[in-house]
Amino acid sequence: MPSPGGAWPSPGSWALFWALLASPAQAQAQAASGPRGAPPGRTLLLLDVGSRSPRRVTSPSFLSLQIDPSVLHDGWLDFLSSRRLVTLARGLAPAFLRFAGKRTDFLQFQNVKNPAKTRGGPGPDYYLKNYEDDIIRSDIALDKQKGCKIAQHPDIMLELQREKAAQMHLVLHKEQFSNTYSNLTLTARSLDKLYNFADCSGLHLIFALNALRRNPNNSWNSSNALSLLKYSASKKYNISWELGNEPNNYRTLTGRAVNGTQLGKDYIQLKTLLQQIRTYSRASLYGPNIGRPRKNVVSLLEGFMKVAGNTVDAVTWQHYYLDSRVAKVTDFLKTRLLDTLSDQIRKIQKVVNAHVPGKKIWLEGIGATSEGGITNLSDSYAASFLWLNSLGMLASQGIDVIMRHSFFDHGHNHLVDQNFNPLPDYWLSLLYKRLVGPRVLAVHVAGLQRKPRPGRVIRDKLRIYAHCTSHHNHSYVRGSITLYIINLHRSRKKIKLVGTLRDKLVHQYVLQPSGQEGLRSRSVLLNGQLLTMMDDGSLPNLKPRSLRPGRTLVIPPLTMSFYVVKNVNALACRYR
Repeated sequence: MPSPGGAWPSPGSWALFWALLASPAQAQAQAASGPRGAPPGRTLLLLDVGSRSPRRVTSPSFLSLQIDPSVLHDGWLDFLSSRRLVTLARGLAPAFLRFAGKRTDFLQFQNVKNPAKTRGGPGPDYYLKNYEDDIIRSDIALDKQKGCKIAQHPDIMLELQREKAAQMHLVLHKEQFSNTYSNLTLTARSLDKLYNFADCSGLHLIFALNALRRNPNNSWNSSNALSLLKYSASKKYNISWELGNEPNNYRTLTGRAVNGTQLGKDYIQLKTLLQQIRTYSRASLYGPNIGRPRKNVVSLLEGFMKVAGNTVDAVTWQHYYLDSRVAKVTDFLKTRLLDTLSDQIRKIQKVVNAHVPGKKIWLEGIGATSEGGITNLSDSYAASFLWLNSLGMLASQGIDVIMRHSFFDHGHNHLVDQNFNPLPDYWLSLLYKRLVGPRVLAVHVAGLQRKPRPGRVIRDKLRIYAHCTSHHNHSYVRGSITLYIINLHRSRKKIKLVGTLRDKLVHQYVLQPSGQEGLRSRSVLLNGQLLTMMDDGSLPNLKPRSLRPGRTLVIPPLTMSFYVVKNVNALACRYR
């Protein structure tokens, strides 16, 4: 298997890399020379990148987010206006925010009157009022704000909400495991709150419409969707659209299957509907959001692409790694598990390119498991290995956007917990957004080991990706390069930067678990300092550690790290 993010030279190709140490200009001249024996006693890996042109370019919103419709059921939708949540979401902008999940196809829109205007607000005994009056008072306060609406919820109100959510999650889990879901109502008020959160956070909302409303002939019944579209158009909401969620599971959910051909016709019907509404005549449409590409799912995708491949702006699918009932912490360190995604990517690309070559592909809905995560595991430091490897692998294999399920609330796959505290995957995502740009670079690595052949274990357990540094980060000039490295070994590894990267100043950002829980920890250290939000509710300054030019990179065991190689003046990274 090639090294993630770039080709792995043959084990004996030492001449090229000794040349890189001495003179980058000699590297290409010696690339065709015959292999020589590895010098004895060396433990270094030699690393260079292809800096003349990017091998891939992703969307500027490559790392994007998802919120599950279960927030309507458990009440957390009313708290999306929290200043702390908005601050955390803003940290990951620019990004898409997809509102979708298993309950998408049980969602009914009701354009009801604003309850905050039809019911009186609470009296002076505010803190003694019941929970519902607290929500109404908060809504009234929000209505008085112009532009972005931000709330500061009292602690007692949040405590009541956590109690309510805990009770509702028992109902949600029962539905999940029985695979029978009750209908959910989305009011106009709820849509306003959802859009306010996305807009305030600098996120572009993608709304998945209910595809299981069917006519007797099994065609899509668009009447409820039309009501929602007209309402959002009247508010001039800038929204992109989808239809349904994992259509390959419809037979299991309702006993009624929808094949790829019919689904394609439904998408064309939705596109026609959008074109008839001035606000959405040019709105983007994405789909079909299929599940893991097994045989029946591939067949559904092929039928869809034949009919509607040119109708959608990107083809979408989902990927989840584990069965939540059998996962354990060591699963997150298995290279075979990390590599399952690569095969799924190739299967999707094969079908898409056979029908509409070059069509953009998005991975919507990715996490440790599809069942809401694994208690004390999928929100831990250990799960971040899966997350960072997914980001690197998807970018290097040409996937345009990846959407993390979920930003907040849903199960244990989330980035932010119910106390509005960021979890390890959030901090990892924030670093990624701050340091990694959309231009993907080829990685060239060789191992110098005491044994004459490096072996696959070294390659698979040390994963290296390279991008141009984000141009949104004004700490670094254009032409800088960001490396991100996953070390799954239980020992440290050394890397010598050569060629283009040789003798440059490097900024190091190493993430490690905090406390005695180790890989199970739900908090992380950046260069030895605990990452937490500031007392005023703002995000902390992510401070690097400077490494002198020419210094060997020492990668600690079981860590994830970012290295910004400054002032490389890489041609691939100089211009937008």
